[in-house]
Amino acid sequence: MNDIGALARIDSFPYQHRLREVMSTPVLTGSETMSLEQAVKAMYQAKVSSIVAVDDRGRCLGILTERDLLRILSGQGMAGMDASLGAVMTRPVAAVPGDAFVYVALAKMNRLGLRHLVVVDEVNRPIGMITGRALLKVRATDALAIGDSVHEAKGADDMRAAMAALPGLARSLLAEGVSARNIGSVISLVVRDLTARATELAEASMAEDGWGAAPAAYAMLVLGSGGRGESLLVFDQDNAIVHRGSPADDVWFAELGKRVNEMLNQAGIPFCDGGVMAREPKWRKSLEEWKDEVHSWVYSVENQTVMYCDIFFDFQPVWGDRDLAEELRVYAIEKASQSGFFMQYLAQHVAKMDVATGLFGGFITKQGRLNVKKFALLPLVSAARFRAIRAHVLATGTDERYTALKDQELLHEDDWRDLLEIREIAFRIMLEQQLADLAAGIPASAKVDPKRFPKRLRERLRWAFKRLKTLKYICGVGGG
Repeated sequence: MNDIGALARIDSFPYQHRLREVMSTPVLTGSETMSLEQAVKAMYQAKVSSIVAVDDRGRCLGILTERDLLRILSGQGMAGMDASLGAVMTRPVAAVPGDAFVYVALAKMNRLGLRHLVVVDEVNRPIGMITGRALLKVRATDALAIGDSVHEAKGADDMRAAMAALPGLARSLLAEGVSARNIGSVISLVVRDLTARATELAEASMAEDGWGAAPAAYAMLVLGSGGRGESLLVFDQDNAIVHRGSPADDVWFAELGKRVNEMLNQAGIPFCDGGVMAREPKWRKSLEEWKDEVHSWVYSVENQTVMYCDIFFDFQPVWGDRDLAEELRVYAIEKASQSGFFMQYLAQHVAKMDVATGLFGGFITKQGRLNVKKFALLPLVSAARFRAIRAHVLATGTDERYTALKDQELLHEDDWRDLLEIREIAFRIMLEQQLADLAAGIPASAKVDPKRFPKRLRERLRWAFKRLKTLKYICGVGGG
């Protein structure tokens, strides 16, 4: 983990490609009540080395592989073939989502010693299979340098080592030609994994200290840029808790939030200046309390409300009950889309955002720096969020939101293509500036020095800002 030099030798494939691109399909599935003999015959006929047991809704229950079969036969002989699949399969299933990067699968298989990894959709239904043979094509082993190390972290010191490796990883991937947007996704995944691991460790420490298990189902949420998958090298904590408990259970969740936030702070993800953290009562609520909060936001709109929505509506669950989190998301999108006043307010919020170029096309800078986040990323993100809520799109990533709108024919393909290009330009300029600043001992920020970039890139940035002026049209709030 401390060998940062190894990252310079990284093969970029695992950080550019998603599991959907390399997984094998279809997945052989069966009922857990079928006999082992039936399962083996099905595997032979399908010419595959595993079978996944699913429930009546198609969700993963367990997996049987050739390795499991050898274990059963060596221990029980042919008598073991009479057992049901459910009695002999491995459970729970080691699984990863289809939109995860390949490096996630590489690292998980390496850590757990697996030859098979199930790829699942958002409700845990198998959609593909990753095998060691399939991953030979990605060639990389150095991709594991960060990979799954977070999952093995024993505390804040181990997590800090992962954080310290991120600039080197970003620099290597940028040199390999990986898009800045994909690098942001990789960094965000590390931040999410750190939050999940901190929650897991906090739970364990609370049990050791006599707090017991969680009093109710809950989910730890990562909000803001981490939830969107759009983090770069400027970090702070944006997290929240939703649970199914009663007001009396808040004592337990308050302690959990406190421990998670302190651990992340020690790991190098600072406390949020605005207090958007699970240790704060405002960001730690039951499902019903969150529903009441969302209702108050969308029917009592003010500037502070918009700030909260900017953070909240991009959340992703990283630990706990994912179904609970998704229930909250569906409610929030539905309630927000029903409030005409709220939607109008969001649209006007985007339309009033400042532009970054002056009358004659020069950049508007302060002390020689241009705030790319304020003038480019925030308008893009806010417009995508507004349009996504209005169209009931549940995706949180900006690119994914624009793509969903395009697929629903609510966004012209030329606009879609340009918006993604604008975001890549802004991300790349910010990332390059952050890496240069960190190398010079300057804290990373969203502000760039336009003069340090080649003329061609500066011209692309001017084009990006000019194109952003069409956001009023794109958001449907008038010409511009």
